Amino acid sequence: MSNQYGKLYVVATPIGNLADISFRAIETLKQVDLIAAEDTRHVKLLLQHYGISNKIISFHQHNEDKAAENLLEKLRDGLSVALVSDAGTPLLSDPGMPLVRKIKDAGLTVVPIPGACALIAALSAAGLPVTQFSFEGFLPRTSSARKIFFTERLSVPTTWVFYESCHRILVALQDMATILQGDRQVVIARELTKMHETIIKTTLANALELVTQDDNMRKGEFVVLVEGAAKINKNEEDLTSEQIKTLTILMRECTIKTAVELAVQITGARKKLLYQAALDLEKTKKT
Repeated sequence: MSNQYGKLYVVATPIGNLADISFRAIETLKQVDLIAAEDTRHVKLLLQHYGISNKIISFHQHNEDKAAENLLEKLRDGLSVALVSDAGTPLLSDPGMPLVRKIKDAGLTVVPIPGACALIAALSAAGLPVTQFSFEGFLPRTSSARKIFFTERLSVPTTWVFYESCHRILVALQDMATILQGDRQVVIARELTKMHETIIKTTLANALELVTQDDNMRKGEFVVLVEGAAKINKNEEDLTSEQIKTLTILMRECTIKTAVELAVQITGARKKLLYQAALDLEKTKKT
């Protein structure tokens, strides 16, 4: 599979169901000289299932800079390498970017072998607009950082998507509910392609209640999709409830001037309207 230099094959693997792998991916994994895997134990199960016995080396977030240099040298020596993650398409919230960057910068070839991806699978079954969307990866780990994250996306008009773990799905929804209105549509996609696959489209308030009350809804791997905000009519003379909520949150941490300036950037509302609303909010606090 190589001429003068080897090629790096970025190979998508199943996210749960082992049948979700392409013939091309199987053939590639059989023919390359090396397979660089995020978790060698996990990938061995897949390779054993398809009778693949190629050499596997470890490539994860703690060694990827050093391992990338080593793999680049192997490619220069004419060896071919397949990069795989634990599940799905490498680089999407998985290790691999330093390696791909080094190889592209060196003028060598990177070949994508497409296949399973939790993000795309969730979008395809969500029932939310997907003509335009943003993928946000995993959320910040702290509550304060998550609230800033949600505030910044409060008025984004397109669907946005993030990954979350079973350990933080509940607190993530709780933080979201302090920033977004409870009637915002969300989709909770859990354990995609696996035995307990669950895809629920509902309001944020209902989703939070469901995850709080049902232990099973706090198990597995999650993709969360959030409906975009309603588009703002620039000629509208009244602020929306979400614009007021954004301003209120900002005023807890900033001066009126700074809060208004940030609210203009986040919501797109007119500065004059936001400034008057800020004065009214301040007056209400004092009475």
